[in-house]
Amino acid sequence: MAEKLVLSETAKGLLAKSHVICTPPAASVIKTYSPNLMVHPLLRETPHSDSAASLAKPVISLIPNLHVLVIGPGLGRDPLMQDTVAEIIGAARSANLPLVLDADALFLVQNRPELVHGYQECVLTPNVVEFGRLAKAVGVDIDDEGEKGCRAVAKALGGVLIVRKGREDWLSDGDRAIVDDLEGGRKRSGGQGDTLTGCIGTLLAWRGLYLQKGWNVEGNLDRAETLMLAAWGGSALTRECSRLAFARFGRSLQASDLTDQVSVAFETLLGEEELGPQTRQETNN
Repeated sequence: MAEKLVLSETAKGLLAKSHVICTPPAASVIKTYSPNLMVHPLLRETPHSDSAASLAKPVISLIPNLHVLVIGPGLGRDPLMQDTVAEIIGAARSANLPLVLDADALFLVQNRPELVHGYQECVLTPNVVEFGRLAKAVGVDIDDEGEKGCRAVAKALGGVLIVRKGREDWLSDGDRAIVDDLEGGRKRSGGQGDTLTGCIGTLLAWRGLYLQKGWNVEGNLDRAETLMLAAWGGSALTRECSRLAFARFGRSLQASDLTDQVSVAFETLLGEEELGPQTRQETNN
């Protein structure tokens, strides 16, 4: 179900098209979730005769058409799958494609930190336990899981942006650190992290349009600042979705309940600029 949640969040975050890249058995199930998802059954697990490099090629061929790549939810730890993803991450880096890595993609980074080291278009979203494992993998002895620890691990990874999920979400690229302490729901249901990765992915796609001057807006924010803002925005949206869902469902809240709150959370935190007739016509065209 994790694959569905991540891509549902990006779809409900107003991206035009969401792709799910998965194994053939998963594809037949995921296709029943929503007509909004483009499903690609390209991944394979052990045993399989093809190499990881060969299996990665059709996925890599999609990269020129993507604005952002989210990897991890529903991935699993199969050796062939992990090796295939390593190939894909390398190709994404070469294309300077923004990455959001969570769940079992963090397991891969934990074992092979060189895959993302120094890549400043990458966002890692570990929970407290995953954060501790990352710290150990890069040789950081942390006695603080907040700002100090987050800075240290991000710096050890060469400036990768870390969103350390917890009671408060700490974000750091090693140089700067900010905290998201907005109110969330009182229940943490497994799978809520997929909402976070989906929201961050959506905002990173929008960031790309901003950096390409696709919008007529004031200001001139740089890549590092906009990366941090997109990650913080995804964290804030997720917390607001959690708060709204808990207010409605209470202790029966499930991770999928957050999905229906994305639009409301967006309006509450960010709002939507009212378009005039001429601007609306240009947008529709």
